[in-house]
Amino acid sequence: MAKIPHILLIYTGGTIGMVKDYKTGALKIFNFDKLLKHIPELNQLNCTIHSISLEEPIDSSNMNPDNWVFIAEIIEKNYEKFDGFVILHGSDTMSYTASAISFMFENLSKPVIFTGSQLPIGDLRTDAKENLITSIEIAAAQENGEPIVSEVCLYFEYKLYRANRTTKINAEHFEAFTSPNFPPLGESGVHLKFYKQLIYKPKEIKPFKVRKRLDNNIVILKIFPGITEKVVGSILGIEGLKGVILETFGSGNAPTDKWFVNLLKETINKGVHIINVTQCIGGNVIMGQYETSIELKKVGIINGGDITTESALAKLMYLLGENIPKNEFKSIFETQLRGEISAFE
Repeated sequence: MAKIPHILLIYTGGTIGMVKDYKTGALKIFNFDKLLKHIPELNQLNCTIHSISLEEPIDSSNMNPDNWVFIAEIIEKNYEKFDGFVILHGSDTMSYTASAISFMFENLSKPVIFTGSQLPIGDLRTDAKENLITSIEIAAAQENGEPIVSEVCLYFEYKLYRANRTTKINAEHFEAFTSPNFPPLGESGVHLKFYKQLIYKPKEIKPFKVRKRLDNNIVILKIFPGITEKVVGSILGIEGLKGVILETFGSGNAPTDKWFVNLLKETINKGVHIINVTQCIGGNVIMGQYETSIELKKVGIINGGDITTESALAKLMYLLGENIPKNEFKSIFETQLRGEISAFE
């Protein structure tokens, strides 16, 4: 007889965990200890559910790397006790947290599903119940006694995505997230459908490890028409800076002004790693395709390929925390580690 999956639900904060006090109209935190009472549909799922709430839930705008480590440690401590994990998180920075967790988890062989909602769980038209119920169902889904999903994912509005491929695209619509450069891993409709050929499967089960050293001495520099030498110089001259996400135009293009190229070159010579990531929602950085990116390639800018800004930031913090040797850093960043980037042709 098949073992019933045990799922750990972790509430970190966000809209999904709020209910309205109909006497005052104010929002208050949902009591997850009474989850089954409020959402009896969960009784129909073939799994047991245990919940943990942070003592002080965190608005996702206040999420930081220390919080990411804390969330990772909850899963680390409970990894052997549970078959799957669902993390409830505010939507604004969910892609950042989920991407970071994907890099921090080494040899993951169980589902870790992030979800949230645009409306509180007690709202009449809420999207919270569907997102929560389906995320738990995904975390509990098994085939031949093994989990169907064995990676860090994000589920929102009927679609299951690889977490480190996602970005938030809308502040109001229920369809708030997309995965611009990688297809969904699954979809929820009349039936829950998984695209198994896209889901990562470990070739062998190795001991689960959590990498907790993250270095956030980095900055995102978004290029815009008319950006000045003073602005770029001030940002690249920040004391202690170790990494830069350079958000460029189109397929990785940037100004060819001599001062701009020289500043990039000087910064790289100081040992700072600069990653070229497109400002576009979708698409790929192809350095050297146009004259405006040839200079970037010459000075040693790292090609971000089709990685999202959120994932690039998380990967950069992770690799800096791992103290990768400077001469290996570029090669490792341009290599797919957790499915976050497509292979370069």
